[in-house]
Amino acid sequence: MQDEIRTIVQKRNDHEHRVLAPGSRPADFIAFAHWEQSLDTLRIKRCARLKIPHVTSAHASQARILNIFTRGTERHQGSGAIWRAYLAYAGKIRATKRWRKVMAQALRMRPTDAELWVMAGRRAARNGDMGGARAFFMRGCRFCDGEGLWVEYARCELEWLARIEAKTKGKKGVSPLLGDRVDEGDEIRFDDDEDGDGDEDDSILLPEPSAAQEKTRALTRAAAQTLDQKSPAMDGAIPRAIFDISRKQAFFGPSTAEAFFDLFASSSAASHRAALAQHVLDAMSELYPTHPATSSCYVRQPVVGVDPRKAEFAAGLREVLQRLKGAVEIVEDRRSLAEKIGAWVDGLLAVGELDAGLRTVLEHTKKKVGADLG
Repeated sequence: MQDEIRTIVQKRNDHEHRVLAPGSRPADFIAFAHWEQSLDTLRIKRCARLKIPHVTSAHASQARILNIFTRGTERHQGSGAIWRAYLAYAGKIRATKRWRKVMAQALRMRPTDAELWVMAGRRAARNGDMGGARAFFMRGCRFCDGEGLWVEYARCELEWLARIEAKTKGKKGVSPLLGDRVDEGDEIRFDDDEDGDGDEDDSILLPEPSAAQEKTRALTRAAAQTLDQKSPAMDGAIPRAIFDISRKQAFFGPSTAEAFFDLFASSSAASHRAALAQHVLDAMSELYPTHPATSSCYVRQPVVGVDPRKAEFAAGLREVLQRLKGAVEIVEDRRSLAEKIGAWVDGLLAVGELDAGLRTVLEHTKKKVGADLG
């Protein structure tokens, strides 16, 4: 026992020396915190094996780990890795108040980190605060220049629509713009509310975009009003508007449009899937008629949302093969189209319980596409 304690103390001292050294890295703090977590896990297992009742050291261990992350973020404020590790641990131990405080700090230090805005928005949506989730995504889109955040915003809206469809099936008068009541302790404040009570946690406010970002980069407040239309929301107007506004951004291109198409095509909000996918395809056909991304989406459209294990898929596949023949004649990059179709077919072949005849057709199609277009 004494040897084990001596070893633990020695390793802890080694980690302390490493993080206190002038050339310490974010990875050193993360490794220190992970070591403490593994030590705490070992303690819990040993207590369970020896049937030792709950002890106060559990809280002490969590406080020690949180302190390590706090020290790490204070020393390396620009490191995304340590902020994410901190948030992951706070979420794991359900330290809600700490999580929202850390997230607010992280967003202030790294306002152009799209992944952090996505994490904040998706957490708000999971907690039923869709209004708060939209606020995070809209503000993040004004800071971040890239397609990832926009696609994730649309994904979040589609998931919310699917939840509303399941929850309000057969009911009337329920708007998808309205979220469930959220616990005040899980709210990350913006600086719009000037009536705060001065609490230490509430004094940590989220960043504001610059005038240039507000004007040119992403969702402006005027554009946000486009999304705040209650009447058509149940028809998928919000994800449609997200795509339409993204078309005006500098990053928009065939790959972005294809990402939106794939998202809408795989959406669990079944009643909106086909219309949204068609909307994206119409835009792609107008902007990039001969691009392989457009041809790929056009070829796959007849089986959008159709389970490959259902009989309807076979009928749609016939239309797919007909469209593929036509797409070959106009596409500007045949090799790229062959790669896209091959990847799509591989995904279908990975589906379990696929009909043997259908599997044969798909395998033959993949070989033929590779030979003719590759």
